[in-house]
Amino acid sequence: MTDLVTIDQLGGIADVRLNRPEKYNALSPDMFKAIVAAAEELAQAKDLRAVVLSGSGRGFCAGLDMASFQGMAEAGDRSAANALLAADAGPENFAQRPAYVWKRLPMPVIAAIHGVAYGGGCQIALGADIRFAAPDAKMSIMEIKWGLVPDMSITQTLRDLLPLDVAKELAFTGRVLSGLEARELGLVTHVADDPRAAALRLAEEIAGKSPSAIRAGKRLFEESWHADAAVGLGLEASLQAGLIGSPNQIEAVKANFANRPPKFADE
Repeated sequence: MTDLVTIDQLGGIADVRLNRPEKYNALSPDMFKAIVAAAEELAQAKDLRAVVLSGSGRGFCAGLDMASFQGMAEAGDRSAANALLAADAGPENFAQRPAYVWKRLPMPVIAAIHGVAYGGGCQIALGADIRFAAPDAKMSIMEIKWGLVPDMSITQTLRDLLPLDVAKELAFTGRVLSGLEARELGLVTHVADDPRAAALRLAEEIAGKSPSAIRAGKRLFEESWHADAAVGLGLEASLQAGLIGSPNQIEAVKANFANRPPKFADE
């Protein structure tokens, strides 16, 4: 990982920041790699209870850094584009992974959006479980501006947030939404004057709950939301069976009866 993405751990919370502020955290090839490396590092952390994802400087992420690819396109060099679209063992390709990887982390991810979240930046935010946005934030599925379709795992994220007709309209027009408009449509969860501070407060609340139950809860919704009844009901039962009588579940009960803060073990 490079300093293009920074991680500060605050107790059981990872404070992750896209860190290319001079470019509004725009997505260069190196930025793609740094985001994926940061998320993959977090995936292995047993002591993490929640992740807050935000951007340094004046915005969350301005999307694809066109300057990084324009020269290659003018020269007819498609190697960078081909590398981004290449798939490996996972269902997602390299271009999709910086957004999809947050959805796949075992712990909750909360995005804090200020300034701009355009194109790929918007799709990275959509990969989070919960989103806070500043009232004057600007969000757009902007790929149509460049004659492209959104291709950073939006098919796996936007479907959980918007009706199909609204999703199509935003993708067809590239319309820029304020944080308030995004909340009205359901694109973000909350609006806050200081979205990062609000996200950290929620992360702290989540971190105080049983990490076993929180991780199981994220898995439950991710795997069952678009599955049939048998899969969903079966997963509820199997995850619950694993939690009942486990050390963290017993600690939750004891702490509640004793009216004291719980002391949970890391996953």
